[in-house]
Amino acid sequence: VFLKYISDSFEERRAEIVAAGDDPEDRDYYSAENVFWVPKIARWSFLQDNAKQPNIGMLLDDAMDTVEADNPRLKGVLPREYAKPSRDWQSLGRLIDLFADVGVGGREARDRDVLGRVYEYFLGKFATAEGKAGGQFYTPQHIVRLLVEMIEPFDGRVYDPCCGSGGMFVQSVRFLEAHGGRRSRLSVYGQESNPTTWKLCQMNLAIRGIDGNLGPENADSFRRDLHKDLRADFVLANPPFNDSDWKGELMRDDVRWRYGVPPVGNANYAWIQHFIHHLAPHGIAGFVMATGSLSSQQIGDGEIRRLQVHGSARIRDAFRAHLGPEGEAHSWRHVGRRSTQSYRSGHWRLPVTAWGIVVIVLLVGSRGLIGRHLPAVGTLPVTTGGDRRGTR
Repeated sequence: VFLKYISDSFEERRAEIVAAGDDPEDRDYYSAENVFWVPKIARWSFLQDNAKQPNIGMLLDDAMDTVEADNPRLKGVLPREYAKPSRDWQSLGRLIDLFADVGVGGREARDRDVLGRVYEYFLGKFATAEGKAGGQFYTPQHIVRLLVEMIEPFDGRVYDPCCGSGGMFVQSVRFLEAHGGRRSRLSVYGQESNPTTWKLCQMNLAIRGIDGNLGPENADSFRRDLHKDLRADFVLANPPFNDSDWKGELMRDDVRWRYGVPPVGNANYAWIQHFIHHLAPHGIAGFVMATGSLSSQQIGDGEIRRLQVHGSARIRDAFRAHLGPEGEAHSWRHVGRRSTQSYRSGHWRLPVTAWGIVVIVLLVGSRGLIGRHLPAVGTLPVTTGGDRRGTR
């Protein structure tokens, strides 16, 4: 589908260049419009002409090779697995014919983000099929949208150190453009440890024309920080919850542990401090964290949390403004029963994801945790008590 997208975009741009009387082989005309150069053997017309050939799998792999060779940004990103003996070449040919009349890369389709929405649909389906593990590469769109709306990334550097397939970046650009901004006002920085997911993110950004810096390859943000000198204006993240295998014993003296050394058996507060470390002086971060991170008492957690919350008068004032004079939380509202109830601090009713994990959205500033009013209206999937019926 990605190959069909770049081929459609290329052919449409080529026709425009020819109509203008310019040279269709001049690659600058394509790059100026953020269109990938597609060699002849990778164009959909060529592949469709050969769709009934037994070597169509090899032709598809060759097409991926040539596209990467002519577009350095895609180096190491596209799959090459269609020539495997186990592949049914006849099914591949039928699939090519099936997509032939589906326009996904023309200007109208790009304006409507057709491929982007198809891409998100399949990512969501894959994540659902994977259950909890799906959270490694996909955060439900409504949660991403809520985070972005809360931190309002209008201008500056956006960073996600566990970026998965790049949903935070895509939503940030959508938010900016929905408010009349230009995407050039945002710079995207990310990192992802899983090699396959890193490739998914590269393609996700590429099909939308988002120029992101994800590093030269996949890497672990704790052990090999690819953006050590970055100070971001906005951090958006959904890190792995309660990760006990983060090799914390190898990083006991790390400069990032500003509020205290996080426990080896749980990376939650390592992630939070990593976010703060990478914030600019007036930066803000929004992220999803496991519910236990608000009250966990593992070695070091309580003290780290205390220093983050009470580290300055500015932070305390922000919390008082957020909680109110009587300590009442500006709460999530659990709608779906006969009454709508607000829960006081320490007894919040919180949304549950499709994977059954309770989620807390936290905001932090460069000096620690801060409070901020939640939107008056928001939708998240939740479950009520033990009946498991979805409500909003």
